[in-house]
Amino acid sequence: TSEPVRFERDCAAVMVPQGDEVTLPAGQAGYITQSLGGSFTVYVDGNLFRIAGQDADAIGKPVPEPLQLPADAGDEDVEKLVWSQLRTCFDPEIPIDIVELGLVYDCDLERTEDGQRKVNIRMTLTAPGCGMGEILVEDVRTKLEMIPTIAEADVDLVFDPPWNQSMMSDAAKLETGML
Repeated sequence: TSEPVRFERDCAAVMVPQGDEVTLPAGQAGYITQSLGGSFTVYVDGNLFRIAGQDADAIGKPVPEPLQLPADAGDEDVEKLVWSQLRTCFDPEIPIDIVELGLVYDCDLERTEDGQRKVNIRMTLTAPGCGMGEILVEDVRTKLEMIPTIAEADVDLVFDPPWNQSMMSDAAKLETGML
């Protein structure tokens, strides 16, 4: 399903799958082809572009609310929110989150000296040459650093072991017709 859209202001966008950063001008028309995880994939003049959640207002959509944690949140609560945030990260071309795709190999939470937290993520891509790799890594880092008490997210992109379809969850396999 694609929803027609007109840009209400100039808007930063990332070309899919090349990863080039561009500005789409106010008045530009297109279609929303995917709106998952708080970001949007739009089709404009024969190309796909990714619009970040904080720019949702440019296409008439609400900007996501800031994340919140209870004041007494422990590491377990924070880790739960980390996994929840990872599930809002999508490959712009595949409507399945990176956790269900099996792209997240490792998630490690540590305390920093000042009482904040650092999260270390090891993840991969479905294909090593994917032009969206750095964009996806940045999306993961940005979304994890939105979590209160997380001072830093270190996202390590690895290709060993190489990703394969057996790493997908059953839900992801069902969604893609592989089950």
